[in-house]
Amino acid sequence: MYLSILILPFLGSLVSGLLGRKIGVTGAHWLTCTCLILASILATFSFYEVGICGSPVSIYLFSWIDSEFMSISWEFLFDQLTVSMFIPVLYISSVIHIYSIDYLSSDPHNQRFFSYLSLFTFFMLLLASGANYFVMFVGWEGIGIVSYLLINFYFTRIQSNKAAILALTMNRVGDMGLSIGFFALFAIFGSLDYSTIFSLSPFINETAITIIALLIFMGAMAKSAQLGLHSWLPGSMEAPTPVSALLHAATLVTAGLYLLVRSSPILEYSSTALLVITLVGASTAFFAATCGLVLNDIKRIVAFSTISQLGYMVMAVGISQYNVALMHVVNHAFFKALLFLGAGAIIHSAADEQDIRKLGGLIPFLPFTYSVMLVGSIALLGLPWLSGFYSKDLIIELAYSRYTFSATYAYVLGSITAGLTAFYSFRLISLVFLGLPNGIQSTYNNIHEANVVVIIPLFILALFSIFFGYVFSDLFVGIGSDFFGSAIFIQPNNISLVEAEFSIPILLKLLPTILSILGGGLGLLAYNWNKGIQLMSENSKFIQKVYTFLNGQYLFDVLYNQFVIGKGIHYGYIISKVYDRGVIEAIGPFGLSNVLQNTASKIAKLDTGVITTYSLYITLGLLSLLFLVFSPVLLDTSLLSEMRLIIIYLSSLILALW
Repeated sequence: MYLSILILPFLGSLVSGLLGRKIGVTGAHWLTCTCLILASILATFSFYEVGICGSPVSIYLFSWIDSEFMSISWEFLFDQLTVSMFIPVLYISSVIHIYSIDYLSSDPHNQRFFSYLSLFTFFMLLLASGANYFVMFVGWEGIGIVSYLLINFYFTRIQSNKAAILALTMNRVGDMGLSIGFFALFAIFGSLDYSTIFSLSPFINETAITIIALLIFMGAMAKSAQLGLHSWLPGSMEAPTPVSALLHAATLVTAGLYLLVRSSPILEYSSTALLVITLVGASTAFFAATCGLVLNDIKRIVAFSTISQLGYMVMAVGISQYNVALMHVVNHAFFKALLFLGAGAIIHSAADEQDIRKLGGLIPFLPFTYSVMLVGSIALLGLPWLSGFYSKDLIIELAYSRYTFSATYAYVLGSITAGLTAFYSFRLISLVFLGLPNGIQSTYNNIHEANVVVIIPLFILALFSIFFGYVFSDLFVGIGSDFFGSAIFIQPNNISLVEAEFSIPILLKLLPTILSILGGGLGLLAYNWNKGIQLMSENSKFIQKVYTFLNGQYLFDVLYNQFVIGKGIHYGYIISKVYDRGVIEAIGPFGLSNVLQNTASKIAKLDTGVITTYSLYITLGLLSLLFLVFSPVLLDTSLLSEMRLIIIYLSSLILALW
């Protein structure tokens, strides 16, 4: 059963991709959706057996590499962490496959699209179920390659090409650090198996553990779009909306979080790494929320909210709350998929219009879509009793309960981010659904609610966004819950859930919720009173400069182009032209052949055929030989005596042969 969860999506992808012409568009739809739904059902059974009943499963297939003491095998581990990741990945992938049937109904490349989508899911499942870092790395690289193919699905568009190349190259930066981390793991532990590494971690030097943890975090930074390696994620909006939903909710960006949570026994023994992770996560959450305040593309707003929520998850890892981080991964997957698919329904019905300033007043036209977008937005805010509340607010409370500088920094920025998130979420709701229509008449003439194939996935995701956190919060993050067992390790000194629940003043516990309500109310007020906010921005130079700065995303792209890309190309040119073609070729084969050829041609010119020239050579040779013979009398040549004898011998030999 467990291997079938992996095989079914791969089978659907293989048949849909290679036999697409045989089975046709409808066949590709039915096959891939059926395989994903069956895999989801099996994942539900595995969640019950492994998670609820507490019986992890390990499956050994065969040895992959067996060289000296390096032994790597194709082995899979289905523990509580793995089956918890299977639930959002498979459920969301299934509803996205169903949603895509209608969304891409007019596209001529349906088989290719569904093949890529199923392959994406397969590699994510492979990543989550590997029993060693090598199998996990195969899935890691697989989702990287398939993300390139999906972002570049409309490969005739230059912008799609650029976005896909940016995503691939920026992820390669993180993968470089991760690869070095794996080499370091093997050098120190002599193995890449989870069980071996995690059991030996307490006995390893802390400096070595810190270096490994930071290298692993570098890989997670790129995949999960943390500050500095985040630029690729907004660009990935060039992909079709179902791809954006799958990529942002359940697969690519959650891979980095899964890696960090899986590596908890390593991270727990490095306080320095946890400090860095906390600071980067909190800064990322705040940065993305401020950028989201001024964006006008509906998909980019949701994309920046993804970066912000990923910051919360990384922040939770930094304060050693791995189970809460995973809970937020799962909760976020459902409401973020809901927001993306809802945004796709809006774009599809509004003649592909993505600018929220050119929409407005859509409630009468799209009442169901408005309802699900509102549910997704409220879950994103973390308002009480929706899914986001049970993980996002808990992360902020746990940050305060640590009483360290980094955790307090995370609490302050996390609370402010909550208010900013509410503002831009309700800004989107106000500009798209409330207020007066701002688009052209022909757009409004054709706007209509989507058909049942789109409504069913949205309805399912809305239910999960409302109820999942309430139902599963005690299981995942409840006090005394031992759901994760040995899958997650937290040092006793780092457990602060009781402190967060019972010792924090009520005002500080409610601060994120209060700021969320204030931010949402301000967003509704400001963007339903357009003249006031427009007048304020027009008369304030400071607001205009702040707007420009935030709209430029802190000018990260400018810094990259000026100091990283530009300098890199310049130094690459120098290395290519000066070092490669200059130094290396001058002293390498080209230079050596030139020297030999020139020397041979000059020696050949000495052979003139004139007897007086030869007598001159003989005379010069004889004088040189006499000088060498009598040089000890004339000079102090004690150091060169052996060399002098060799030269005399060779000279005499040449004269004798001549």
